[in-house]
Amino acid sequence: MPGNLRHARESIREELSTEALPAISFAASIEDAVRSADLVIDCVPDELESKLEILWLLDRMAPPHTVIATPTLQQSIGDLASCTNRREKCIAIAASPEDLSAGGGTALALRTAPFTGDETISFAVDFFRRLGFNPALERTPE
Repeated sequence: MPGNLRHARESIREELSTEALPAISFAASIEDAVRSADLVIDCVPDELESKLEILWLLDRMAPPHTVIATPTLQQSIGDLASCTNRREKCIAIAASPEDLSAGGGTALALRTAPFTGDETISFAVDFFRRLGFNPALERTPE
């Protein structure tokens, strides 16, 4: 196991409760990480090329049912989703890292494209509510 993954595992173990630890798993590759995922959230810089590359990879490696969520304050989810074969299953998380580390609240917004599926929206809203957020929905007009 690479040293940085080992460090991440130990850091997370220190921060999480013992009840939460069984729900956390680690993977050494993107393919292993997304093989059976229902939801994938990337952690790449908010730069167009980085976002396009990771969404392209996730689209090809994840099962067809997987929802792809990408944190972005600058990029259009419509443009990013268009590089995938599942544009109706892509959604943007509009929040700064500071908002996300604050532990919840209304600072988190989910941005959609006109073609984002209702099932995707419901799934993402429910997921973030279970984490303690109260996500606002920002729908991009057609």
